[in-house]
Amino acid sequence: MNTSIFAHRGASHFAPENTMPAFELAINVGAEGIETDVQLTKDNIPVLIHDETLHRTTNGSGYVKDHTYNELKTLDAGSWFAPKYQGTSLVTLEEFLTWAQDQSIYINIELKNNIIDYSNIESIVYEYIKAFNLQSRVIISSFNPNSVKRFGKLTNEIETALLLSQRSRNALSYVKQVGASALHAKYSLLTKKLVEDCQDQDLSLRIYTVNRPSRIMRCYKLKCDGIFTDVPHSAIEYQELYRHKHS
Repeated sequence: MNTSIFAHRGASHFAPENTMPAFELAINVGAEGIETDVQLTKDNIPVLIHDETLHRTTNGSGYVKDHTYNELKTLDAGSWFAPKYQGTSLVTLEEFLTWAQDQSIYINIELKNNIIDYSNIESIVYEYIKAFNLQSRVIISSFNPNSVKRFGKLTNEIETALLLSQRSRNALSYVKQVGASALHAKYSLLTKKLVEDCQDQDLSLRIYTVNRPSRIMRCYKLKCDGIFTDVPHSAIEYQELYRHKHS
């Protein structure tokens, strides 16, 4: 079984996360998928940013939800990472999907609504995916189980995944209960038994955020369905090494 490699927020070890330079770099090194995060602006435009607030990855301040997109598009989302990325803009979901539809990649969109439960974020994001006819290439994930349920009621054409960061005795039954077909688990939760249990229950298992070579190789050895990594080029190199050793 092939373990899919998703570039976490793009190739975010080498370019500012959730920006076009990070996404383009991920494609150039051969990642099979891109993981990105969606929040809503004050005027309900989905933008790709991990934090609910602006100060860590832009020169702005305050909450994403309190600014219109016209206000946000003037921000610098690159200088914090390196001077050469000065002037890099925040990306809207529409801009990203416009670019992604011509790339041979899978897309994992994480709805960032476990802290701020944005009203109608599921239907807004779904309409964009549908408009670009990308249903077969998108996975929707969230830490918010109610959001996973809500998205599942909109369509059965798009795979949904519940994100999990803490150990839970009934994790897989909970994933099934919310209607998800995949579990996206923190690396610290990865065990051989978890992999086997997911296989038994026909659930895809993808692991985040996997950057160390030993951890990458362990995911391959355990035959996880996918990994999310900040260093997709490394993950690809180790995948080739693993295949060579086990061919």
